[in-house]
Amino acid sequence: MPVIYSDYQAPLLFRNPHLHTIFPYLLRKRPKLKYSRTRIETRDNDFLDLDFLIHKNSHLNSNSSLVIICHGLESNSETGTEASIGKILYDHDYDILAMNYRACSGEDNRLSKTYHSGKSEDLREVLAYVLENYNYENIYLVGISIGGNIVLKYLGEEAGQINPKIKKAIALSTPIDLACSANQMAKPTNYIYMKRFLLNLYRKMKIKSKHFPDTVSVKDFHKMKNFHDFDGKYTAPLNGFKSAEDYWQKASSKQLLNSIQIPTLMLSSEDDSFLGGNCYPILEAMDSKNLHLEITKHGGHVSFIDFNKENIYYHERRILEFFQSSQDRIAS
Repeated sequence: MPVIYSDYQAPLLFRNPHLHTIFPYLLRKRPKLKYSRTRIETRDNDFLDLDFLIHKNSHLNSNSSLVIICHGLESNSETGTEASIGKILYDHDYDILAMNYRACSGEDNRLSKTYHSGKSEDLREVLAYVLENYNYENIYLVGISIGGNIVLKYLGEEAGQINPKIKKAIALSTPIDLACSANQMAKPTNYIYMKRFLLNLYRKMKIKSKHFPDTVSVKDFHKMKNFHDFDGKYTAPLNGFKSAEDYWQKASSKQLLNSIQIPTLMLSSEDDSFLGGNCYPILEAMDSKNLHLEITKHGGHVSFIDFNKENIYYHERRILEFFQSSQDRIAS
């Protein structure tokens, strides 16, 4: 499909990518959602906590629609971006299932293995649970940042075998090339984000070190500077990869994009400081009949601020437009 260079215009004050990225996190009002939580068991004897927002009896109606939201790194179902998307979709009559990755629901998972940026097998288990237990005719997927990589990787792996009830997907600000994104995040301009991610990950690893003292240690964690350090010491060995580089290569969705068989929108900003050049799959989108790539000039990382009376940001409006469209092509 043709690549769309969006006409979205960020407010003048937010054409600095860092200000644009940070502002919604700090100042946008976070909706309070009354989720109903369901815990499912995984095939490897772990668990996943799923948060639902379901309209009364809608899951019994064969014409109803469910959106599954896959969150970003060190986020969860209640984080601002995820909750805002969930509320807007729920207000437009979609039921919501917000995933919480392993150890992201407020409780450490049972195993030493962690969630990671390419853990599509967990999304596969969630979809199997939904398809077995609910009667939705239309299922849509939303992936935010690394959640976008998980969604795209799943779709590429499934290719022609995907369940026909899964209709469309959207990936926002997605690091489809994990090595490229990790190198980008290691730059001095991203120091404040990297520091925050490492602080949150330290807390997770400290808890895990108490449960698995022979496997996980936080000694010298303070020496870590970037994702190469963290993924090399924790993500790779705990999840069966040989090294950080092996993990990045195998977990990246970019190599699978041309196998996607349902309409899928990727929305990214040119000024996203989390993404390097290889995270913008222009050639792949041009060669695919199902992958739609929309690039905005400004937008930061999953921000796309748009001041209006409905308080709906640009990416939230695009999600609604894409899912509500009866055609495979998106509105330009």
